[in-house]
Parts: sequence; structure tokens; C-alpha cells
Amino acid sequence: MTQVIVNGLYLGAQYALIALGLTLIFALMNVLNFAHGQMYVFGGFITYTVYGQLHLPFVVALACSGVTLAIIGALFERFLFRTVIRRSVRDESTMLLAAGTAFFLDAVILLLFGEKQRGVPKIVNGVLNVDWLIIPYDKIIVGVIALVLIASFMAYMQFSRPGRAMRALAQDRVAAQLMGVNVDRYSMIGFALGAMLAGVVGGLLVAITGVNSGIGGPISIKAFLMVMIGGAGVVGGAIAGGFILGMLESVGLSVLHAYGDVTYLVIFAALMVFLSIRPNGLMGKPWG
Repeated sequence: MTQVIVNGLYLGAQYALIALGLTLIFALMNVLNFAHGQMYVFGGFITYTVYGQLHLPFVVALACSGVTLAIIGALFERFLFRTVIRRSVRDESTMLLAAGTAFFLDAVILLLFGEKQRGVPKIVNGVLNVDWLIIPYDKIIVGVIALVLIASFMAYMQFSRPGRAMRALAQDRVAAQLMGVNVDRYSMIGFALGAMLAGVVGGLLVAITGVNSGIGGPISIKAFLMVMIGGAGVVGGAIAGGFILGMLESVGLSVLHAYGDVTYLVIFAALMVFLSIRPNGLMGKPWG
């Protein structure tokens, strides 16, 4: 059981980072970023290129992933989403644009990196073996980095001036604008930050599971699951949803492995029941 719990916490830390980026973009702009999974994949491939092919340090590769995806996110917000939000009165327009960016990134990733599964050398070798717990050292490092990033993100949102401005935008966009908050600037910062988180976690997990061009869609679905569990637009809910999904996945794979690949069937069924009881998720209210 200890092994299952540790695996669930490890998965939950990674998933929480993915959900944080998605929920931040939704809270600031009311946009469901369907390309979030593709941004994760792009980050994984950048880390594969810098760390696995150019043999630069892993930290440098992670930084390259984060910066590259932050730039892509800022460009998407500035030249695509901002324009559509201003000119269109229908929410469906941003949803279609988000779906279009997902297909675009899928095509770019396939063109640049191909279809094959890619992996990188282990960050460190060795396995921690204590009583009933067996976990590779590289998983420990990745999990610790993920927890540090979650704590850093929360501190940034709580105490920094941009963080306070983005929280104000999430609570009431019009009131924040009347109080002097530059809506365009902080929307772009928020979109860039959300994309950066997706890129960084993609870089983290490529060191453990590898990456291929076809996993963007499933990753986006997992991100939406976490957001629905925690509550759309709620940072604390995204973290809770990530750890809940990680624990459910770990327990499901451990308990239901004898019955084939039914873990996600059970998770989806449980989610349907949960949403029928709490349609807004665990913390479905404006955050700040």
C-alpha cells in the first residue's frame, strides 16, 4: 500500500502542474485551451532535443522547454485569442480557435519530430529500496522538482504584483480594469505562464516515460478531468484534482490490473457520479 500511495503522490504532483496551467488560462480568459496537451508534448520534445541530443544539462533543457512554450503561449494570446475575444461575441469562437491551435501544434510536432517514441538518458541511476517501497532516484528528483514548482507558483500568485493582478482579473475582469490593471498585459503573462507550466512538466516526464506525438489529446483529457474534479478556474482545485486523479490512477492500476485496462473506465464512471452531485467540482467558485 505504501508503494501505491507514493506512486499516487508522484503522479499527482505531475498532474497538478499540468492542471495549474490549464486552469490559470481558463480563469483569466474564460478559454478552454484544447492545445494544452500538445504544449506538454512540445515541451517534452524540446527537452529530448536539448538533453538527449545536444547533451546539455537537464536543468538547461527544462529551462529551454519552459521559455520556448512561454513564448509560444504569449504569441498565441497576443495574435490569436486576444483578437478573437475582441471581435467575436460567441464563446464558441475561442473554443474553435483553441481546437485549431491543437491541430496546428500536432502537425508541427509530427513534422519536426516524427511519430516515434522518444526518451532520454536517466537523470540519475539507482533505486531507493526501503522495506515495502521501491522507487527510482530519478522519479524522486522529478517529484521533488514538481512539488517545488507548485509551491513556487502558489507563492508567485500570492505575493508578486503580477500574481495579485492575475488573481484580480480572475475574480472580476471589469473591476480589475477599472482599478488600473492592464488587462492585455496580464492576460498575456497568464497565458504564457500556463503554457510554460505545460512545457516544463512535459520536460520532466520525458525523463521518466518518454514522449511521442500522439499523446497530446489524452494529456488534454486528463487535464480537463483534473479541472472538473477541482473546479474550473480554481488554483487550489487544480492541485487537488491533480493529486486525486494521480491517486485514483495509482490505486486503479494496482487493484484492477487483473481485469485488463479498465482503470479509466472506472474513473470516468466515478467522475460522472461525482459531477452529478457536485457539478461545480470541489471548489467551483472564483478564486483569489
